[in-house]
Amino acid sequence: MGKALSLEDTVSCIRSGHRVFIHGGAATPTLLVEALVNDAARLQDVEIMHLHTEGHPANYAKPEYAKSFRVANLFIGSNIRPYFDGDRVDYLPCFLSEIPALFRSKRRKLDVAMVQVSPPDKHGCCSLGVSVDVAKAAVESADTVIAQINPCMPRVHGDGFIHLDDIDYWVDAEVPLPELLTPAAGETEKAIAKHCAALIEDGSTLQVGIGAIPNAVLAELKHHRNLGVHSEMWSDGMLDLLESGVVDNSMKVNHRGRTVSGFVMGTRRLYDFIDDNPQIAQFDIGWVNRVDVIAQNPKVVAINSAVEIDLTGQVCADSVGHRIISGVGGQMDFIRGASLSEGGKPIIAINSQTGKGLSRIVPTLNPGAGVVTTRAHVHYVVTEYGAADLYGKTLNERAEALIAIAHPAHRENLNKAWHEMRSR
Repeated sequence: MGKALSLEDTVSCIRSGHRVFIHGGAATPTLLVEALVNDAARLQDVEIMHLHTEGHPANYAKPEYAKSFRVANLFIGSNIRPYFDGDRVDYLPCFLSEIPALFRSKRRKLDVAMVQVSPPDKHGCCSLGVSVDVAKAAVESADTVIAQINPCMPRVHGDGFIHLDDIDYWVDAEVPLPELLTPAAGETEKAIAKHCAALIEDGSTLQVGIGAIPNAVLAELKHHRNLGVHSEMWSDGMLDLLESGVVDNSMKVNHRGRTVSGFVMGTRRLYDFIDDNPQIAQFDIGWVNRVDVIAQNPKVVAINSAVEIDLTGQVCADSVGHRIISGVGGQMDFIRGASLSEGGKPIIAINSQTGKGLSRIVPTLNPGAGVVTTRAHVHYVVTEYGAADLYGKTLNERAEALIAIAHPAHRENLNKAWHEMRSR
């Protein structure tokens, strides 16, 4: 059985040269992270691995800690972007569905997993709460498990339970979870949402992300029926549909009657809703995002975003040119899963322009831009000007369809660029 220690003593088991996993999203154990940074003077060459983390400034990535820490990001969040240099603070591209296997295979061996969990129940089991995703595999793979046990962490059904006996060291700490407020949708996002909603049939199984567009889409579904959720993640935008019964998960194959995901992020209202709610279940992301598992559900509608899309349908979603701004994540997992689902519809939904007035539909991707979703995988692309179905279309037909939903200010130049490209 493990030991309850002071905050400083809890991280003292971490040694120079260790590889340390940090629980991500709203489950980031911020006090443990802070204690680790405060202990940096005795450490050298500790590699930190995580998805995006919330609620702290990622001080370990600052240049002044270069001798103590390096970072292998699995997804680059906003707190890491200022320090990303492709060297000491680097990016490890990997499908979200394959990260658990990366840990379990020891190809990227974890010495320590730092997680945040709920207090143990009467059986001695703590819950990974709002973020099971890759954390379950990290806990099972790491030599040492350190936990921040927090009564603010909801107890969530599914397979994200850890027995207290499997935690080596822990600290008790009551800390509010980070809350994520989604900006209100503007007229552009609402127009995109209407086009997306028109593609969603009653009985569909939804995968949506977080942000103004996904929330706007969900707001358009109030009159739908028998919707289900099997999603990498979800947020507050889904709550009204769950509480009204629009989402009842009655048509799903996997975990019928339950809302399934790998993690959630949102407000306290969301965290309270999922606490000990038997209709909500979170699972290892290696299962949630497995293409064949996704495809078993009917009419899977996967709605994802992009940085830019070229006229052949190639999707860049993790970088602006060479500059990495996020990660591969689970976009391809769900694009493919929705494609193989009976009646499924994979959708890339984007504003037609950037905030600076540049077209997001481009003749060719910017130099260095990463192709997250290939042209062969893309089906629907939606902007505020309509929906383009690229499946079964030639390159020329695709270009015509995409130009038709580009911002009017850019259509002439896109058309000219496409004809010039074809004539080379």
